[in-house]
Amino acid sequence: MGERRPVRIHTLSADDLVMMDALLTTFGEAFDEVDTYGRARPSANYLRQLLGNDTFIALAALKGDEVVGGLAAYVLHKFEQERSEIYIYDLAVAEACRRQGVATALILALKEIAAARGAYVVFVQADHGDDPAIALYSKLGKREDVLHFDIAVNPAP
Repeated sequence: MGERRPVRIHTLSADDLVMMDALLTTFGEAFDEVDTYGRARPSANYLRQLLGNDTFIALAALKGDEVVGGLAAYVLHKFEQERSEIYIYDLAVAEACRRQGVATALILALKEIAAARGAYVVFVQADHGDDPAIALYSKLGKREDVLHFDIAVNPAP
């Protein structure tokens, strides 16, 4: 897997369930969260609907037929103007293929998709201490320091 061959970026469609399964495996391994990405995988019907929805974008980085990285993003339609922005939710590259331009290729492909869809910005979050991600995103965009809050959803009574 560490061999330096060109990477090809593929935009997943509703017919790419096998590739989506491989992408979930790649995310789980790259983030060291195999259980999170593998224990309760969505059904084929759920994934078909998600991949067929114009508000979700999944990209796979391929070396040959092997998924070596990927990106999952959401299109957020704005209400204050007729425009949208794209949020990179997950981006991962297999350990053996890091520092070879795979993540940059994924983001550049997403920028092309964003432009074609009329989005005005692509944005992503990085955790403090994730220096490789911060360096990558700093190279490609303008940094904004913001606070992130998770608000728990309480079960209905």
